[in-house]
Amino acid sequence: MIDLRDLSVTIRGTQVLRDVDLRLHPGSITGLVGESGSGKSMTALAIMGLLPHRAQIGGQVMLDGQNLLTMSEPALCKIRGRRIGMIFQEPMTALNPLMTIGDQVAEVLRIHHGMDRTAALARARERLDRVGLPDPRFPLTLYPHELSGGQRQRVAIALAIAERPDLLIADEPTTALDVTTQAQILDLLAGLVREEGMALLLITHDLAVVAGLADRVAVMKAGEIVEEGPTETLFRTRSHPYTHQLFAASRHAPSRHAPATGSPLLRIRDAVREYRLPGGDRLRAVDGVSLTIGRGESVGLVGESGCGKSTLTRAILGLDPLQGGTIALDGRQVMAGRRMPRDLRARMQVVFQDPFGSFDPRWRVARLVAEPFHLTDRPAGWRDRVGAALSEVGLHPDDADRYIHEFSGGQRQRIAIARALIIRPDLIVLDEAVSALDVRVRAQVLDLLAGLRRSHGLSYLFISHDLSVVRGITDRVLVMQKGRIVEDGAAEQVIDTPSAPYTRRLVAAMPRIPTDWVA
Repeated sequence: MIDLRDLSVTIRGTQVLRDVDLRLHPGSITGLVGESGSGKSMTALAIMGLLPHRAQIGGQVMLDGQNLLTMSEPALCKIRGRRIGMIFQEPMTALNPLMTIGDQVAEVLRIHHGMDRTAALARARERLDRVGLPDPRFPLTLYPHELSGGQRQRVAIALAIAERPDLLIADEPTTALDVTTQAQILDLLAGLVREEGMALLLITHDLAVVAGLADRVAVMKAGEIVEEGPTETLFRTRSHPYTHQLFAASRHAPSRHAPATGSPLLRIRDAVREYRLPGGDRLRAVDGVSLTIGRGESVGLVGESGCGKSTLTRAILGLDPLQGGTIALDGRQVMAGRRMPRDLRARMQVVFQDPFGSFDPRWRVARLVAEPFHLTDRPAGWRDRVGAALSEVGLHPDDADRYIHEFSGGQRQRIAIARALIIRPDLIVLDEAVSALDVRVRAQVLDLLAGLRRSHGLSYLFISHDLSVVRGITDRVLVMQKGRIVEDGAAEQVIDTPSAPYTRRLVAAMPRIPTDWVA
């Protein structure tokens, strides 16, 4: 149905796509994999007619015999959403913060079909129910900021499938989702392909997801497709050296060292955090949680979206108050609602789940990365420190003069890590810090985090839905369900031989590449 022929894109004299040939067939799922910045998302934007202003484009994007590249903007507006839908990588930037989730999903139906608001909202309710946001827990009147990252991604998926398009482009659709929700969403997408006969272009860095879902795979490097074929055949042969490198990086685990012994750096006792729900009910998001993190120790915290991980994180950072219990960093109380001393706040830094939403888009990268210096007084050579921090996370010092919108999602996450590292805190809370990174960059960043932990004695609270990453980077794993810790133990023990039924469900939902495919 969609046929890309010799597609090339040049932006400001730099060729970002080069002679891309790709065919997307009805009822078929095609995976597009490659490193961050390789051109995957730019390929999707070219299909949608959403390339940056003044981009030079060549070749053809054929839809039922029509070249989309030669169509007018009004004609493309009739195709976007109706015949071609897209799920963007970062749901918070794809959703309108001033509109309710119901109105956003209904808007597509009202524009393309002229439905009245009542009928459109009824259809929106069906779509939100289907992606796992049922009524009454998730009413249509909620706003995006009232949802977790994974829940916002499900709203974006409901919006994209509202009209059952002929082609659905999914750009990292499960990056922000826990393993069980990811499995549900992937099953949903596969079901839509089967039932509606639509084509699906799945852009992802997760090779295990591709192995379990895609019929065909295309591997992209530096704007070119270097290898393409049926999924199992490509996974078994891996004829291009770059494909070998991606597979090696996907199995990479950084070297670890035994954590230092001694008094705990972070101590939480019986923490309770409640929220008032519409109608007067109360939700206990954190329910009597107790944990410790030793000096130089890396502790993983896993659980489904909405289980309370991020709420607990905000309490640790002094951003949310507790209704009960205590949090102490090196014996000093962390109490939200009271002014924290600068020296205590400087000892904790965080890398948030949504890299774009955690930055001021009006600032250049140099100012963004140097922001934590307000806690320690900015040193005379702060620009050199910024350049060194960017180099540590695989970027160039010259990137300090650019704006955050000029980077890919994975590059933004690396900048967020550089900002957290620059003042060398004692504890870094990493909230899905590597979920947006491709496999090679993820391997580099995990090695970086492991090295900094050894050289600076850093402690990590590593919050993630990727159990394979948690197993490789942490010493202990805590499993959280409905605000409570249901399992606590050594990383290998918890993931390889889980004892709690909930943990066993999480492990069973992990996507895996069949062993005989990569032998």
